[in-house]
Amino acid sequence: MTNNKISITLSFILLVWGLCSFIEKKDKPTLFLIGDSTVKTGRGDGGNGQWGWGSFIADYFNLQQIDVQNKALGGTSSRTFYNNPKLWQQVLDSIRPGDYVIMQFGHNDASPIVDTSRARGTIKGNGDDYQEVKNPLLQQKEIVYSYGYYLRLFVKNIRDKGATAIVCSPIPRNRWEGDKVIRSDYAIWAKEAAQQADAFFIPLEDLIIAEYEKSGKAEVGRLFFDPKDHTHTLKAGAEVNASLIADYLGKNSEIGLKKYLVSPN
Repeated sequence: MTNNKISITLSFILLVWGLCSFIEKKDKPTLFLIGDSTVKTGRGDGGNGQWGWGSFIADYFNLQQIDVQNKALGGTSSRTFYNNPKLWQQVLDSIRPGDYVIMQFGHNDASPIVDTSRARGTIKGNGDDYQEVKNPLLQQKEIVYSYGYYLRLFVKNIRDKGATAIVCSPIPRNRWEGDKVIRSDYAIWAKEAAQQADAFFIPLEDLIIAEYEKSGKAEVGRLFFDPKDHTHTLKAGAEVNASLIADYLGKNSEIGLKKYLVSPN
């Protein structure tokens, strides 16, 4: 009888422990990052000198309370990331209610819509127009939408899963006119898409440009970029970009990520 009581007690303890572990795991949200090489380069170890800000953003979060997964992939546009079942669909399948997704595309969306190299371009803007093309890589017809339209598709998918969507404007290239950094139309379209989809927006281009213009062209070129590459940041540049995002999240508590920051503002 005593042995039976002990067995029942142990079974109950194990059951409670298992349920607590499940609840704890379920209650821990995930922050997913999706985007191109400026979020995550093709060489995650930085061996080619290129670093994306997604490699450092987790340093600002309490990883006991939130998981951070960088699912970005170099070379992708909003179109190719969304359409590739091994990319967006796998992320989407992992999203649970209460999760967060930060997206940053734009650099590769300016590529040709139809070519034999990557066929990754999107229609410029944020409209609902589309173009039917023959994709030479897929060897099939494809309906191509605007950059903003794809961002809005991401937002809808995320919201349908009960998660929070955050659109981020693409980081600026190291291109200047005098002492001013050249701005991108894609940052404007990203903001418009976020507003139209009622999603949160991080004006990353504005935040970075403010820092660049304080430092000046020569200093930015020396510290943050390789002389032969005006798009991808070096490690120091990626670290600055990650810090600016974390700072913005800390100052905008309505997004919901402030409470997970190590040192929220």
